[in-house]
Amino acid sequence: MDISVVVPLYNEAESLPELESWIERVMKENGFSYEIIFVNDGSTDNSWEVIKQLRDKNPAVKGVCFRRNYGKSPALNTGFERAQGEVVITMDADLQDSPDEIPELYRMITADGYDLVSGWKQKRYDPLSKTIPTKLFNATARKVSGIHNLHDFNCGLKAYRKKVVKHIEVYGDMHRYIPYLAKNAGFTKIGEKVVHHQARKYGKTKFGLDRFVNGYLDLATLWFTSRFGVKPMHFFGLLGSLMFMLGLIAVMVVGGMKLYHMHAGEPYSLVTDSPYFYIALVTMILGTQLFLTGFLGELIVRNSELRNNYEIDEEIKDID
Repeated sequence: MDISVVVPLYNEAESLPELESWIERVMKENGFSYEIIFVNDGSTDNSWEVIKQLRDKNPAVKGVCFRRNYGKSPALNTGFERAQGEVVITMDADLQDSPDEIPELYRMITADGYDLVSGWKQKRYDPLSKTIPTKLFNATARKVSGIHNLHDFNCGLKAYRKKVVKHIEVYGDMHRYIPYLAKNAGFTKIGEKVVHHQARKYGKTKFGLDRFVNGYLDLATLWFTSRFGVKPMHFFGLLGSLMFMLGLIAVMVVGGMKLYHMHAGEPYSLVTDSPYFYIALVTMILGTQLFLTGFLGELIVRNSELRNNYEIDEEIKDID
């Protein structure tokens, strides 16, 4: 099979027939063998009934229905698990992503050799309250991830080599950082294509401004786990050791100053009368706690069944 189109959706019953018809037309015009996997994320409208009707008239349509709303990441991960096409295309169900982009995305994966191609909605039909935070978010994501050629990490229109979606796990709200997840899994040939952005035709957006706050928290989590997930002592141990040493040096300075004044016959106060003594003491305690946190993290990692779970791309063995 050439292409799997994975479409996560929540309350998009009005747009589904038009989207399915559009995808079908593009596939037939280009002679692609394909499947459309609609993942109904606990919709409260009649989206699931519409999907079943679409399946009756088009055998390429497949569907998964969640019992409740879990979010876009679980929906994508479920679609990835079931995708059979050599190239996997994701798009939103609100008709803001154009299926006419599919042939070029497919070509970039199969002919140009990209592992992942992300869409860039260079011209957007969104209010400034959405576009400005989006630009700040993407600038931060580029800096942290090291993927400097992407302008729109959160674009729903993306293309993947099949091997990519079978080797990454999209959880929580990590759909915003799939290129980063792919890079961490060893898929580094990541490209971008300017795509057409259409104004929403039906309904309203399902995402609020809280996604930007959550997005930064998820980015921090992903950065930390990718850098220190299997070596927590390198973070907590180093930070704890530095804090302990700074506290110890500060205590020695406070004590040394008292001894100096005593030796010189000058007036002096008790060490415990100095606020710097307590600041230094707290610093030493925090440093010890951070060091122990890293130590406990190492014990957990070393006893994890996944500690040596490495992704192997290819292997050559001796022939018996």
